[in-house]
Amino acid sequence: MSDNKPTLPDRLAANPRSPHYVAECFEYQIGIRVNGKERTNVEEYCISEGWVKIPSPKAKDRYGQPMLITIKGTVEAFYA
Repeated sequence: MSDNKPTLPDRLAANPRSPHYVAECFEYQIGIRVNGKERTNVEEYCISEGWVKIPSPKAKDRYGQPMLITIKGTVEAFYA
């Protein structure tokens, strides 16, 4: 079997309503490492700017979606 995975973009969002959502990338498991620590709850990332956004455990916006917290550092994206 050939492994024809699409290259991961510089910026990717897990929310289908986002303009940075790429459905082809989510056909495979994606891993995100921030400052050497692997994160499993990343909603959006940008490698060139060095940040990831994770959902807040309790806070919600007015539409019922979780508020996102930005974590800055060295970001690595890879297929798991």
